[in-house]
Amino acid sequence: MQCAGYLYKRNGLKGHCITGGEKAGAVRAAPGKTTMAKEWGYASHNGPDHWHELYPIAKGDNQSPIELHTKDIKYDPSLKPWSASYDPGSAKTILNNGKTCRVVFDDTYDRSMLRGGPLSDPYRLRQFHLHWGSSDDHGSEHMVDGVKYAAELHLVHWNPKYNTFGGALKQRDGIAVVGIFLKIGREKGEFQLLLDALDKVKTKGKEAPFTHFNPSCLFPSCRDYWTYNGSFTTPPCEECIVWLLLKEPMSVSSDQMAKLRSIFASAENEPPVPLVGNWRPPQPLKGRVVRASFK
Repeated sequence: MQCAGYLYKRNGLKGHCITGGEKAGAVRAAPGKTTMAKEWGYASHNGPDHWHELYPIAKGDNQSPIELHTKDIKYDPSLKPWSASYDPGSAKTILNNGKTCRVVFDDTYDRSMLRGGPLSDPYRLRQFHLHWGSSDDHGSEHMVDGVKYAAELHLVHWNPKYNTFGGALKQRDGIAVVGIFLKIGREKGEFQLLLDALDKVKTKGKEAPFTHFNPSCLFPSCRDYWTYNGSFTTPPCEECIVWLLLKEPMSVSSDQMAKLRSIFASAENEPPVPLVGNWRPPQPLKGRVVRASFK
């Protein structure tokens, strides 16, 4: 297996091969070579340029992220304000899956909900996670007029009219993701609650209780957003997402970003591999329309 040139080329790091992840594909080596399932990741041999080999929709017409060119984005007065009513008691666990850190919520009933904006139905919060780089000057997945932010937070919701999360993945409006950019500035106290929990999930496969957290404490004061139809930014890259990208970033300190980069993509018993550079580059817009809720 080729070593992680892609990840380390992007991140200016040297290190071990990155292997492992959530989903293994049934890609087998040539006869006579060691047989190994190929899993997606962010390294040279399994990074975003290769995802379509296992997941052909990754080259589809509605892929995410995208670069936003604000001069081309039209204000749509029909777009309503959005609101989130989250129950802090629905937060359950924090997980390091080797690809990101994820906070998981109880979504068995209409407990933590997203409403309004471009959405015609209420959506249930299922999880949030982050994407980040190896340094403060990059790490977000969406870009705005050429600007990359230090990180990007994704709050993933699903439409319960489709009965299950799996059912929602098959529908064009099945999932709604609120995306928030993280920029370097003043420390964010509420974000520190999440960062402090990372010590319990330093390595891949670790999970710990994470309760009584209301993620709306991370929202910026301005609720203006851009919206478009896209996909998950990780395999299988299903094209089922209505995106709400908030115009105003959340401020975090450089020290806080360093703490986020302190977790590992490797398991406890493996050589340590920093979990950094878990972002997908922007994908072609292919004729899609991006709308703004603001002038």
